[in-house]
Amino acid sequence: MIETPRLILRPWRDADREPFAALNADPEVMAYFPKPLDRAESDGRVDRIMTRWDQHGFCFAAIEVKDQGFVGFTGLSRPFWPPHLADSVEIGWRLARPAWGRGYATEAARAWLGYGFGTLALDQIVAFAVAANARSRAVMARLGMAHDPAADFEDDARPTGSPLRPLALYRINRREWEAPA
Repeated sequence: MIETPRLILRPWRDADREPFAALNADPEVMAYFPKPLDRAESDGRVDRIMTRWDQHGFCFAAIEVKDQGFVGFTGLSRPFWPPHLADSVEIGWRLARPAWGRGYATEAARAWLGYGFGTLALDQIVAFAVAANARSRAVMARLGMAHDPAADFEDDARPTGSPLRPLALYRINRREWEAPA
């Protein structure tokens, strides 16, 4: 468990499944993902996250706003996809719409970067998002991650010409993280 001034980043609980399914069913939250998820698909994601945690010792964790409850997830993971990043560690997040614009994603992700570079002694952490996803890309920039245009790639499962096909890759290494601001 990781604690920040406003948040608790913790393992998943069964009680998180219902609010997680609600955020995964929200078309606005899922606008940059293949599609909103139904309850069974959402529960499957939780199961897969928990399995990955058992395999690697880390993965995406629940975000709880102190005295308010579950609002989404953030954390570090060996990417489920794409294959060329399988040896990387990515940072990611997904929050319910009422939690947007409050700085929770940045606060939680910053704590996870500290964990990744400190406790896990990682050399580099990556993040990627649909190129059109300005909100997530802004979080990456606030975290000090640098866009690596030469490493951008496409989601070839999406139709050619889809605005959701181009993906932007960001990186940060331990030296950049530890450098004084």
